[in-house]
Amino acid sequence: VEELETIRKSLETNKVHAIGEIGLDLYWDKSTLEIQKDAFRTQVQWAKELNLPIDIHCREAFTELFELLEELHDDRLFGVLHCFTGSLEQAHQAIDLGFALGIGGVVTFKKAGLDQVVKEIDLKHIVLETDAPYLAPVPFRGKENESSYLVYVAQKVADLHQISVEKVAEITTENSKRIFGI
Repeated sequence: VEELETIRKSLETNKVHAIGEIGLDLYWDKSTLEIQKDAFRTQVQWAKELNLPIDIHCREAFTELFELLEELHDDRLFGVLHCFTGSLEQAHQAIDLGFALGIGGVVTFKKAGLDQVVKEIDLKHIVLETDAPYLAPVPFRGKENESSYLVYVAQKVADLHQISVEKVAEITTENSKRIFGI
């Protein structure tokens, strides 16, 4: 309750666009899953009370995340699955639950398989992101990522959808504005 009041007070003088990056990460430590789930439930409740989207981090925890999202699902729950790297089935599941897919540098990696997922997803469900300083797109893979590299992600998505990079930028920018109330 104290944290929610801090957020409410911040809203008086600052524009808050989302609650996040929140979520589940089982990559390093699976023993904290229940703690992470409880924190996620609390943070989702804040977002619902404040009518804000959530920005979800999910690493090695799609099954657990989707169980939580099903549990918490209502018309006030929406946002972005940040740095989405899941399967086509998981992409559709996220979209059905009211989430856009955050697509970054991984879509340019040859063996990641994300390109085949993105190719099948309508652009109205995609936002572009960098995850800087991580996951720089090809040709900068392995280096520190930065905002200016987003054009490489946009170009890859444009190639996959066989449309101009300008059209990808237009659609994904509008998606971001809609989701984040900008």
